[in-house]
Amino acid sequence: QVQLVESGGGSVQAGGSLRLSCAASAYIYSNFGSMGWFRQYPGKEREGVATFDRDGTTSYADSVKGRFTVSKDNAKKTLYLQMNSLKPDDTAMYYCAIRLFSTGFNYWGRGTQVTVSS
Repeated sequence: QVQLVESGGGSVQAGGSLRLSCAASAYIYSNFGSMGWFRQYPGKEREGVATFDRDGTTSYADSVKGRFTVSKDNAKKTLYLQMNSLKPDDTAMYYCAIRLFSTGFNYWGRGTQVTVSS
């Protein structure tokens, strides 16, 4: 059973924008402790991009502050990442993740590729 499904990736020129979406199953969305977006460069460890905690706190990697915005729509059970002023360094596979409040278990999506050309 697929729990998280990302969409919205693609190719864009530098300076452009993309919005990523992550649709979650009802159970894990309703019981989240934190949710967020991560990215992974080839051969590198996955790194945090933006997170949304249960208390409403958001946090961002320094490299994306002021350019990326994380948000969620409770009715649609969907997490978003609005990415503006994209740079070639933002090229990576982007994953959404939800950590359950009760168990701390992490659910991951399969990822969506973002490619930014100069």
